Amino acid sequence: MSWGNRVDIKSMEGKTFVDVKKSDNDEEILFFLEDGSHFWMGHNQNCCENVSIEDIVGDLNDLVGTPIIVARESSNNDNPLNGDDNWGSWTWTFYDFRTIKGDVTIRWYGS
Repeated sequence: MSWGNRVDIKSMEGKTFVDVKKSDNDEEILFFLEDGSHFWMGHNQNCCENVSIEDIVGDLNDLVGTPIIVARESSNNDNPLNGDDNWGSWTWTFYDFRTIKGDVTIRWYGS
């Protein structure tokens, strides 16, 4: 998972976005600020991997027009095949955002 120039997600706290756009292919999200700048959430794919947005819980519109109160990241790379280490690797990354309008969790999955 990349944040453009490796922006710490905590730097989003206190920011107010004017728009949030998810790509149709579930590979990136852009968070736009009033001054025209933006945060890019996405992943530059390597040859043998697949990373995409697996799920969004909440409404991305809740992140627009009101300051981000909480922004945090957590990851897990436990093997879902119960010890079969020969298949590959997995990573789930959760991005949790909170505003006064509501909470949004963006779950990315990479394999």
